[in-house]
Amino acid sequence: MNLTVNGVEARLVSPPLASLLHVLREELGVTSPKAGCQQGGCGACTVLVDGEPRRSCLVPLATIEGARVTTVEGLGRPDDLAPVQAAFHEGYAAQCGFCTSGMLIAAHAYVERGGTDERGAILEALGGHICRCTGYAKIVAAVSAAARGDVATQAVEASYEPVPGEPEVLVKGSPA
Repeated sequence: MNLTVNGVEARLVSPPLASLLHVLREELGVTSPKAGCQQGGCGACTVLVDGEPRRSCLVPLATIEGARVTTVEGLGRPDDLAPVQAAFHEGYAAQCGFCTSGMLIAAHAYVERGGTDERGAILEALGGHICRCTGYAKIVAAVSAAARGDVATQAVEASYEPVPGEPEVLVKGSPA
């Protein structure tokens, strides 16, 4: 099986009925899609498959052979954020962060389709995406700003400076 994930072609060894979520997180190490309900109801695992938002926990690998998959890592770079990424950053639209990647992907698809800053349309576009922290007001405001083009996509300054000698911690395949 072959996929292009965030612009990089990947040859996969997972079985054809493995979920896209499992393949992304466990085989490819792409951890922005989260394993929430694993039933398609929370939206935390949403990714773009050939430009369309899909719940990766429900997508069998065999159904997307050769597809282009985009996760949050593929939307922009720290020095060139996608408009929704910049809007979420500027508007403090992330709280715990668990829902953020799914919300960003859904918002990005909405804005790319020419979505407006109208609240009802944004709510419809984000329907089925659950924020456990109830951060909806800031999320909707961020999507509205992105739809208006009212964001700066320049570099985001790093706010964390590692302490010399501090170990780098990377938990591959964690459920979070």
